[in-house]
Amino acid sequence: MNSPDALLDQQDVDQICGATHHDPFSVLGLHQAPDSRVSIRAFMPGAQQVLVIDRHSGRVLATLAKRNDAGFFEQMLTARQNLNYRLHVRWAEGTEEILEDPYRFPPVLTELDVWLLAEGTHLRPYEVLGAIPIEFHGVKGTRFSVWAPNASRVSVVGNFNFWDGRRHPMRLRRECGVWEIFLPQVEAGALYKFEIRSREGRVLPARSDPYARQSELRPATASVVANATPVLATSPARQKANALNAPLSIYEVHLGSWRRISDENGNGNASGPGRWLNWDELADTLVPYVKDMAFTHLELLPVSEHPFDGSWGYQPIGLYAPTSRFGDAAGFARFVARCHAEQVGLILDWVPAHFPTDEHGLANFDGTHLYEYADPREGFHNDWNTLIYNLGRTEVCNFLVGNALYWLERFGVDGLRVDAVASMLYRDYSRKAGEWLPNAQGGRENLEAIAFFKRMNEIIGGQRPEAVTLAEESTAFPGVSRPTYAGGLGFHYKWNMGWMHDTLSYMARDSVHRKHHHGEMTFGLVYAFDENFVLPISHDEVVHGKKSLLNKMPGDRWQQFANLRAYLGFMYAHPGKKLLFMGCEFGQDREWNHDQSLDWHLLEAGQDAEHHRGIQRLTRDLNHLYSGTPTLHSLDVESTGFEWIDHTDADRSLLSFIRRGKDGNALMVVLCNFTPVVQRGLRFGVPQAGHYRERLNTDSRHYGGSNVGTPLGTATAQPVAAHGKPFSLLLDVPPLATVMLEWKNDA
Repeated sequence: MNSPDALLDQQDVDQICGATHHDPFSVLGLHQAPDSRVSIRAFMPGAQQVLVIDRHSGRVLATLAKRNDAGFFEQMLTARQNLNYRLHVRWAEGTEEILEDPYRFPPVLTELDVWLLAEGTHLRPYEVLGAIPIEFHGVKGTRFSVWAPNASRVSVVGNFNFWDGRRHPMRLRRECGVWEIFLPQVEAGALYKFEIRSREGRVLPARSDPYARQSELRPATASVVANATPVLATSPARQKANALNAPLSIYEVHLGSWRRISDENGNGNASGPGRWLNWDELADTLVPYVKDMAFTHLELLPVSEHPFDGSWGYQPIGLYAPTSRFGDAAGFARFVARCHAEQVGLILDWVPAHFPTDEHGLANFDGTHLYEYADPREGFHNDWNTLIYNLGRTEVCNFLVGNALYWLERFGVDGLRVDAVASMLYRDYSRKAGEWLPNAQGGRENLEAIAFFKRMNEIIGGQRPEAVTLAEESTAFPGVSRPTYAGGLGFHYKWNMGWMHDTLSYMARDSVHRKHHHGEMTFGLVYAFDENFVLPISHDEVVHGKKSLLNKMPGDRWQQFANLRAYLGFMYAHPGKKLLFMGCEFGQDREWNHDQSLDWHLLEAGQDAEHHRGIQRLTRDLNHLYSGTPTLHSLDVESTGFEWIDHTDADRSLLSFIRRGKDGNALMVVLCNFTPVVQRGLRFGVPQAGHYRERLNTDSRHYGGSNVGTPLGTATAQPVAAHGKPFSLLLDVPPLATVMLEWKNDA
């Protein structure tokens, strides 16, 4: 029984002062006393005096008695229970402040939100969790919510409360394991973290908010309160641009090294250090460049917040926060809008496979293995020294699916390229015998990951029908890009890693040896239509000792450039969507270095400048031809769009084939010569009589070639059968070159 001199049990007081109380809202704030009076209690470390004042009139209603030197104040008042008050605080140093009492407010989360979170079925958990500026009961402030079901206490700490975990402990919503509090007068821009006490009583290193919309620039690690970006309407125009029968030519970019500029001290140069461009500078430079180069889409290496530059974004800690390296979320939203204004699609690399072990992140989040599998045979990634999401937990799946939807509907990005899908699909991925656990059926597949991908793709398809998902998946897992109703995973596209490895291996060989490895260029067509493929020449192929794309090519300097031109022509003529990493489009000489700008000076000066400009012109022309010619893209993922002329001429390292479009009124004949000699007077079978106009020749002098080509730019089919076709063309094929000739039905 409390005495008049000790309104609250000393044990409760001590627990509040020590930040160990399991339910601070049952103690602090306004409470009904047994005798129809009310008690008001506040914990204000460093306060000299705390007055209770009427919220509207400012009249002093009571002076709270100070219970101890730690700063616990309380008082009994004769007043109604729903007293509308503020606290007038005089601090020890003499300053005064009028504060709203966060402990006078009721729970912030609705019962519906609580139950949807508990079920793991909340489509948009980012609308509930995290730090969200709101007006609550007529007061402006920020609602903080965090999932930490096994914690014994969680507090918000920030630059608004001296990073003191005693000041703002949160309320636990036990149904879903979410802690919440509304902090009046905390506005956008405030820095914060969550201080968590484990169930064993240990105070953990302060955690960044998993749902933070903004973070500090590394090496600082605090989350930043940020206003929500509005939901964007779905776009029929983007849906058409992202359709399977539309052209998809992707320019893959690492924003920190595409281009840098001198810092404020004048340091940095075209290919040296310098500073990053911000979102608006990138909108003014990168987007017009992508547009000028006629790429249809821009793909960014992960832009979610990450602590280590050297991870290139692939070890993110703030999945909901665009990295502060380039500005805030509003800047990113402007960047996306600029892309779409220029009819450029935007795809983001997205990383649901793993996360780093940094102590401010998700690892051991509430003192238990909350986000990751507990057993290291499931939860630790040996290749990357990272932790693996526990996709068997509905809350974790909801966190990730919600994040995918967040980028699509809050910023309007066109799609997500999902990283390391193979590592998620197989429990024994990169593990030796005895280092992995089988699934519930005794197999090696990760059934939880399979279910996760299906649910993610179904939700994206239902909520954002204009968006696409692309899987980086390097195995023969069936149906990656097939609909879930047909037993597939539901991705729109799969990266064709086999095609990339085989063809680059072939191109790296000296031309005299290529005839012995002819199948490396043709094998991809055996399975080319098993999935909806993207042909990826990505960042992974031009780093870590693999050489630049140009320097993979054999021969003297002229042959290196000619080989690269021929390869790019072959890639754009081959079935499948296209992806090219930055720098490859102009023949970057050295390997990619994430700490330096691309070597743009190669286009301006030096003995090879004209060759580099030729590669750049060729890439631009290939993009224009690919996008503007339905023959080359409308049946990219269907077998009816491709037909061999001859894939057996290994001795001359020649390939010839036909591309067709949906309308049937055009076809493209493609010839590839991977030797440095002109192949003269060769006959190629074609299915139609008429004229075949040379649309592109990678050996053109405009690209730095020897200019061997079709006389007058047009060849006429002769009624001479060849390669099983009723007509044929008699042609000279230029050295180390790809040639495309278009037939059109003039009628």
